[in-house]
Amino acid sequence: MSGDRLDFLRHDEDGLAQELPEMFDETERDLVPWNWPMWARASQLAPQGDWRVWLIMAGRGFGKTRAGSEWVRMVAERDPSARIALVASSLHEARSVMVEGESGLMAVSPPHMRPRYEPSLRRIVWPGGAQALLYSAAEAEALRGPQHSHAWCDEIAKWEDNQGQARRCWDNLMLGLRLGEAPQIVATTTPRAVPLVRRLTAQAHTDGDIVLTRGSTLENEANLPGRFLADVTREFGGTLLGRQELDGELIDDLPGALWTRALIERCREASGSIVMKRVIVGVDPPASAEGDACGIVVCGLCDDGIARVLADATVEKASPERWARAVAEAVLGWSADRVVAEANQGGAMVEAVLRAANAALPLRLVHARRGKVARAEPVAALYEAGRVRHAGLFARLEDELCGLLPGGTYQGPGRSPDRADACVWALTELMLGRAGEPRIWID
Repeated sequence: MSGDRLDFLRHDEDGLAQELPEMFDETERDLVPWNWPMWARASQLAPQGDWRVWLIMAGRGFGKTRAGSEWVRMVAERDPSARIALVASSLHEARSVMVEGESGLMAVSPPHMRPRYEPSLRRIVWPGGAQALLYSAAEAEALRGPQHSHAWCDEIAKWEDNQGQARRCWDNLMLGLRLGEAPQIVATTTPRAVPLVRRLTAQAHTDGDIVLTRGSTLENEANLPGRFLADVTREFGGTLLGRQELDGELIDDLPGALWTRALIERCREASGSIVMKRVIVGVDPPASAEGDACGIVVCGLCDDGIARVLADATVEKASPERWARAVAEAVLGWSADRVVAEANQGGAMVEAVLRAANAALPLRLVHARRGKVARAEPVAALYEAGRVRHAGLFARLEDELCGLLPGGTYQGPGRSPDRADACVWALTELMLGRAGEPRIWID
């Protein structure tokens, strides 16, 4: 397609191309849907100049996967000798997202240039001869030895980095990138404060070989369902996690915080059907009827000995009747075995309100003898030991956890870490038992 026609379509704000089919012949019309530069936003197109690493760090739904797929497709179609590494956090994700996903390589390739996928060999072969091999970042040593001319690394912030594994995987890939005249890597990821991402973003500010592209979810608003945008805005709007997951910001941790973003990400797993042998609802009641929030967090213990944070049912600026009802609903919804509620502020009132909501509520009132941060320290140690996981994303709860500092200081959102405290109560009951905080006050 000629350059002037392509330029016309990319700036066709009035949709005139729909009314002027005569400007294209039949072959050109068939190719229009597959012409990525015509439809892509500028931030989804490879940067100009001589670069070695292009890091796309943007919010969810930005179109990172599509940008990576289209770049690989462009390389494969232009260079028959290309040998491309496709690296994801696991082989399953490499196949399900990078190859067979809705924005994966098979979906973005036109029928006449569609590659052949050979699952048993973990290999993709294009009609012109270019090849791509799939790798798991969990197997860093698999990249020690193979040589490549190009690579696409997806969601590098999700790569397991236990004992520096993600960084070894990246380094092995770089050392094997020695085919062709100008080897290149595209890395696509949602920003998370993990060591590999921090290293690359720091290098991008000093190394001209690394180009950093940032972007937000809303940049791709035209291609995203309105329901999705409404849901994520309601769930994550106004939170630090929202700035990370939607706006594409790399959120810095507070020095010395008990929880860090990297720690929580290391402990995160997908929500799903998990059999619990015990479920606790932790409650941090507001200090008064006009209190800001009643922290309500549901945690469960599995047969594998690992606790899961299952839900954050916290209610804000609620009357006693309303937050008590929310507790009762959480108990019913999760078939909880017990409610553990802090009773420092009016224990009799807390019990009366909860009993009024449900007389049969399996309630235990506990009295806090230490401050919120002191109670949180042994629970943070459970995270460090890998004994607690988050079954999903809990934006406001995680913001509060990351605001707890040693020495009794809280520097997170709001005046008090109500959600974090409720979570600590529940996990203490599940994992630390009667030997640790909280102390039993009345049963």
